[in-house]
Amino acid sequence: MKKLNVFILKSYAGPLVLTFFISLFILVMQFLWKYVDDLVGKGLEWYVIAQLLFYASSTFVPLALPLAILLSSLMTFGNFGENYELVAMKAAGISLRKIMKPLVILSIIISLLAFLFSNHVLPYANLKFHSLLYDVRQQKLALNIKEGIFYNGIEGFTIRIGEKDQDQNIIRDVMIYNHTDRQGNIKVTTAKWGKMELTPDRSTLVFHLFDGYNYEDITDRRDYKITRPFQRSYFKEQMRRFGGLDFGLNRTDESLFRSNYQMMNIVQLRTSRDSLNGELNVRRKKFVQSVNERFTFLQKLDSLQTDTIKDSIPQLADFEKSKQTSIFDWALQSARAVKNSIEYNKSDFQERRLRITKHHIEYHRKFTLSIACFILFFIGAPLGAIIRKGGLGLPVVVSIFFFVIFHIISITGEKYARAGQLNPAIAMWLASAVLLPLGIFLTYKATTDSPLLDADSWDKMIKRFNFFAKKNQSTK
Repeated sequence: MKKLNVFILKSYAGPLVLTFFISLFILVMQFLWKYVDDLVGKGLEWYVIAQLLFYASSTFVPLALPLAILLSSLMTFGNFGENYELVAMKAAGISLRKIMKPLVILSIIISLLAFLFSNHVLPYANLKFHSLLYDVRQQKLALNIKEGIFYNGIEGFTIRIGEKDQDQNIIRDVMIYNHTDRQGNIKVTTAKWGKMELTPDRSTLVFHLFDGYNYEDITDRRDYKITRPFQRSYFKEQMRRFGGLDFGLNRTDESLFRSNYQMMNIVQLRTSRDSLNGELNVRRKKFVQSVNERFTFLQKLDSLQTDTIKDSIPQLADFEKSKQTSIFDWALQSARAVKNSIEYNKSDFQERRLRITKHHIEYHRKFTLSIACFILFFIGAPLGAIIRKGGLGLPVVVSIFFFVIFHIISITGEKYARAGQLNPAIAMWLASAVLLPLGIFLTYKATTDSPLLDADSWDKMIKRFNFFAKKNQSTK
């Protein structure tokens, strides 16, 4: 029995690892396709891109792992059925429950590890990923001076290069316009050839120019529009520096991102959520107090009887017309001020409630990941034993179908929770609640050898249904 358990675990481990990394690779490629414009042309070092991809792949584990478990379990039991290994095990007196037992234990371990990953590793990965992605997106474009095109990326200068060698260092037919004096292009430098390079800190562009001229228009200091014949000077070799480029990656302090709900574990989420609820309650009390202070009669309504209000509050007709006008103006201004205050506070309350809801969603997400891994195993394993098809054909199609259903329900529930139309706890556990009965049903059908997908059984069922339908029509 121990050898059989080892055989089952080995048969399951290979497809699990393979499908996990394939799923992860697809998700990372999707990430690159989405953010390719933010990465290309910025002169990023290879290790920066490697770090970004590593942290991005870590954040995709909650999507890749459940899909890998579903697909690998379906493939494993499908291969057992297709190769008649499942039949041999049952013929030896081993039930499907015993065959699934080592994988059930493994699924429990994976679910626990998924929870620990979601609670401890994922917040750190999100912090590193989002902070690095923010810095990369804020990064300036790298120096890219193309042949025959005027380059304006350096403030105060316009550069044109006629030709560049393949190594991008040797340049020919160089023309540099200096307009730092804000008097037009009165200073021009030309050179037949030169060398172009960035300093190691990528903050300064250095031109080593050879065989060229410096041109400068001589202008009247009293009126710069009045020009005189230009001044020309020849040089054999000249060095020009353009500083302040700052093409290096500037890192933002990661502590600025720690307040985000995605960078928190369960304890931090609970603490932050309670703090946000307390702030919201304080804001509500202050708002009610401010409204009561503007309308003093609201305070009297609680202590006066309705029949005595008229006698206790002065009437508008008791004042002169000029005074009535000022009262109307004051009332209108107060009403507008209260309206603006209500609109502002309404928006503020909605934003605060949304932040609290996001904390609720992220809190429950820590648990739903591990539960999803467990439930999807009980869908894939019995379904593979029923359909008896291995490989990457039918199992892939079936797995994607169920995973898409799971993902759509999850996204829809989260969307309704963010909109305030559904309780966050119900929204996050909705997908698991829908698929759990399906997993129980499939497991029951597989362990009892019920012909769920057998063509003959379905044919018999259809014929039986048609027989009863015709019988009912004849009796009528």
